[in-house]
Amino acid sequence: MDTIEFYDVKKRAKVAVPVSSVKKTKYERETKDGGTQVRYAVKAEHEGSRLTKFVGKDLWDSLDVPMV
Repeated sequence: MDTIEFYDVKKRAKVAVPVSSVKKTKYERETKDGGTQVRYAVKAEHEGSRLTKFVGKDLWDSLDVPMV
């Protein structure tokens, strides 16, 4: 995988960003019943727009990029 496809809201179009400029992050929150929900995401900046895409854990684990 050389690129990851993001949706740019400002351009209203999909853009391809090289994996080398992508960083990964995870969002954790506590649910009402006391459990923890984890969402995995990748972030990038492309032509002045900050982009975020939620991905599955398997793709998130397979990426060898720094964490935010």
